Amino acid sequence: MTTPRENLLTVLRHGRPDWIPLTGHCDPYNQPSREGMDPALAKALGEVRWGDTSTVVFSRYLGLDIMDWFGMPAVHVSRRNVTVESRTEGDVTTNVWHTPRGDLREVTRICRDSSGAVSSNWTEHLVKEPKDLPALAAIFEDEVIEPDPAGIERTRERRELIGDDGLLLGPMDGTPLGMMYRVYSGVAALAYLWADAPAALRDCFAVMEANYLKRLKIGLNSDIDVVVSVDDTSTTAISPAMFEACNLDLTDARADAAHAAGKLYFHHSCGLIRDLLPLYRRTRMDAVHAFTTPPLGNVTVAQGRKALGDRITIMAGVNQLAGPMDDRAAVRADIHQMIREAGHGDHFVLGLAGYPNRSMEQTKFVVDCCREIGGSGDGG
Repeated sequence: MTTPRENLLTVLRHGRPDWIPLTGHCDPYNQPSREGMDPALAKALGEVRWGDTSTVVFSRYLGLDIMDWFGMPAVHVSRRNVTVESRTEGDVTTNVWHTPRGDLREVTRICRDSSGAVSSNWTEHLVKEPKDLPALAAIFEDEVIEPDPAGIERTRERRELIGDDGLLLGPMDGTPLGMMYRVYSGVAALAYLWADAPAALRDCFAVMEANYLKRLKIGLNSDIDVVVSVDDTSTTAISPAMFEACNLDLTDARADAAHAAGKLYFHHSCGLIRDLLPLYRRTRMDAVHAFTTPPLGNVTVAQGRKALGDRITIMAGVNQLAGPMDDRAAVRADIHQMIREAGHGDHFVLGLAGYPNRSMEQTKFVVDCCREIGGSGDGG
């Protein structure tokens, strides 16, 4: 019998799968409500943390294929000259980075939901104006990037834990352009930098990507199956022209490195990406990860397939779980329609994340809707 791992690899290599993979995901942002949850599952999940086994536990409980968002802990990063002065008051943390090219300040705030979900965001970014770019570049230049034997062993253990039930994903930093708007500057400051300091911005991007490629080279020697660039690319923050100018060659360089090491390469972009898909098609990425359909996104699976062609796999989120669920028949019909749009399924994967506002009963209902038309690994 075909294993979930074999079936997933068949899809990603453009063969005809035995069933459309339905993968699970659980992290501090994405986890089901504990209300009414099986006590054994609640105990196994515990307090969900990044890099823990919650995705494996969540997926196995629901009988889902596993795509474990593990990271690349194979890398150890240290600094030579840059120091960080940190102060935390309640849920607010202020960091001041002292670099050879000046100081930078950032402020983050943790947000806690009554359901137990936890998120954080920047209320003040490191980069506010052009003069901050050399200092940001100095942070990346200062880092010493080395293999971490303990991290490599943890990766091996996680791959062993998953076994034939799925794949181990190694998320890495997104493109420098994506990281700038999402982490280092925010959208507004990036817009000014793009217009007022394009040369300095590109210089900083070059330093950042050299750093990221050093990390990637080490991570590729671990037991991950897939490299995922966590770009969160969306045309609300990155225009197609910006992506074309900065990210086409960069994406291919990362994909080529992954392929040379026998790994797959995914581009994570959960957002309004319809007008970016023709550009994605020009790259050597293997899949668009977290492909977001309406109403959260702006492109259907059918439109995405036409824009991407037949080579790039669509990994679509089952976002029906996030929307209204009072009309169960409408939810079922919407899920079935999305799966039909995928065609024969040789380049399509479904992703089901936990939602803090959804019970396990509601989650199981959505799982059943997917399996009614997509099949399952148990012969269903």
